[in-house]
Amino acid sequence: MRLEYQILLAVALDLIVGDPRWLPHPVRLIGRFAMSAEEPFRKMIKSPRIAGAATAIAVIGATLVVSWALLYCAGTVSPYARDLVSILLLWTGIAAKDMVTHSSEVVNALNSGSLPEARQRVGMICGRDTESLDESGIARATVESVAENMVDGVVAPLFFAAIGGAVGIMAYKAVNTLDSTFGYKNEKYLEFGWAPAKLDDIANFIPARLTALLVPVAAMFLLYSPVGSLRVFLRDRLKHPSPNAGQAEAAVAGALGIQLGGLSHYSGVPSNKPLLGDPFMSVRPEHVDRANALLLVTAGLALALLLGVRFVLVH
Repeated sequence: MRLEYQILLAVALDLIVGDPRWLPHPVRLIGRFAMSAEEPFRKMIKSPRIAGAATAIAVIGATLVVSWALLYCAGTVSPYARDLVSILLLWTGIAAKDMVTHSSEVVNALNSGSLPEARQRVGMICGRDTESLDESGIARATVESVAENMVDGVVAPLFFAAIGGAVGIMAYKAVNTLDSTFGYKNEKYLEFGWAPAKLDDIANFIPARLTALLVPVAAMFLLYSPVGSLRVFLRDRLKHPSPNAGQAEAAVAGALGIQLGGLSHYSGVPSNKPLLGDPFMSVRPEHVDRANALLLVTAGLALALLLGVRFVLVH
């Protein structure tokens, strides 16, 4: 089966089934392996930065080898078995359905008037402190999480799937998981997490910009503000200290006519993020629903574009 069809089936599986919690998810296995490798590499290598780089190489290398081996072994059984394993690996690398589900649960809690539940729900999809967030703060955190997930949960996995199939998407998820595990700017991981964070920046460089350029197109289909999306993207995308994080967030903020960023707290430590967009209106629960619509339409546009380019170049 051609890779294009495998990717389409994997996307369909994600949209229908999502991420079953009973499934031994490769990303969770990669995360556990990364955490178990940290201490041995720290003991073997005195430099935390080099130890972190060695850990990243080991985790990404192991992911590549295991993914390839699974496909090879399945292929010795039959071509259909190999296709099935490939589709399953591709499926586990895409996370559109789960983001929409989790963010919608935040909206449901807000609409029912339960701020404690909404804070708990948003705490499951973002890393900031949520105990003191009001309704607007919860909605803003959720929209920011949806915008971020457009890149590392949807478009970037599709990008690497189109390039390298199941092995490509698993390699990307290894890089992304390493950053999520070690990419903290605290005393413990500032040096050790340097290489994982840089690898994640490199891996997401093109997907982040591709996402941000597709959001205005999605906004046009959804009758939001494509002009506002493009204007804020061009104006605010480089304000963020991360080379990639501000790209999609700026485009989403402009499309929805809201302002993202500002003061947040992480483990009690204040973090004043750059303001992206214009405060035409306060961020409300309905903006989360609109951000989810942007995510799904942007995902569809990215899928069509990437598979179209692959079809032209490969076939």
